[in-house]
Amino acid sequence: MVHVGVVGVGAMGNHHARVLSQVPGCELVGLYDIDEARVEEVSQAHGTRGYRSLDALLEDADGVVVAVPTPDHHAVAMRCLRAGRHILVEKPLTPTLAEADELIAAASADDLVLQVGHIERYNPAVMALAGLVQRPGFIEVDRLGSFAPRSLETDVILDLMIHDIDIVHSLIDAEVAEVRAVGVPILSDALDIANARLAFDNGCVVNLTASRVSANRIRKVRIFQPEAYLSVDYTEQRVDHFELVRQNGRPQGIAARHVEVKSAEPLVGELEDFVGAVANGRPPRVDGVAARRSLATALDILAAIEAQGR
Repeated sequence: MVHVGVVGVGAMGNHHARVLSQVPGCELVGLYDIDEARVEEVSQAHGTRGYRSLDALLEDADGVVVAVPTPDHHAVAMRCLRAGRHILVEKPLTPTLAEADELIAAASADDLVLQVGHIERYNPAVMALAGLVQRPGFIEVDRLGSFAPRSLETDVILDLMIHDIDIVHSLIDAEVAEVRAVGVPILSDALDIANARLAFDNGCVVNLTASRVSANRIRKVRIFQPEAYLSVDYTEQRVDHFELVRQNGRPQGIAARHVEVKSAEPLVGELEDFVGAVANGRPPRVDGVAARRSLATALDILAAIEAQGR
């Protein structure tokens, strides 16, 4: 039985507590947050204990989910690692590469799990792409959502686009060669909408758009590759595959088929992976190194936008 605690019980921390209370092989030992009233509310909702200090929670936990605001990720995660605890940190791993490197080094030195909450990797629609994506030449990504008064300490790139940056890196076995980007603040002091064009050194081009000021919620990716096209809807957990049909070597048309996807809650898969990694001493699907790669690209996009404004 793996004993797991949650630090930070805002919207995301509450969901972590809900799922952890039901994951096989896991005991949700308790929650900690500087807001004691919130801790009491969430702990009662999920039948667990509220702690008055992080140190007390660490004494009883094998692993910890860090769901505090992004600027606090490094400080809280480092305290957990120094206490010898495995951690799952919500994305982005940290605001800076230097802080990310410190966490990766600390986890590696003590052979601790450092997983990062890039939840779309556990979306059944994304997982269904295994074996279907081959030599993509162009990828188009749209992640559009309405404004919500959360995560406003983070721009839309580190808040939303980084999900898709992580997916793109998992699909393309190449390095980013060029970054072009634009973005503007609309409803907050940070960037609320952004578009980035990534050119990879194998020739693949990716166009990403992320917005938190849109009327409609869209979470889609389209992957174009030789003689085929894949359409993925994250929200509907749907994958459609379109493939060129040939007869006697000549193109005859396009065959469309719906790829079977078994619907599931991505957060369940993410937390089952964390518990399994802690219990069995294996790496998680998204470790600190993978998360650092996505963070580096996200920061390059931010730098490109800042350069546009000079």
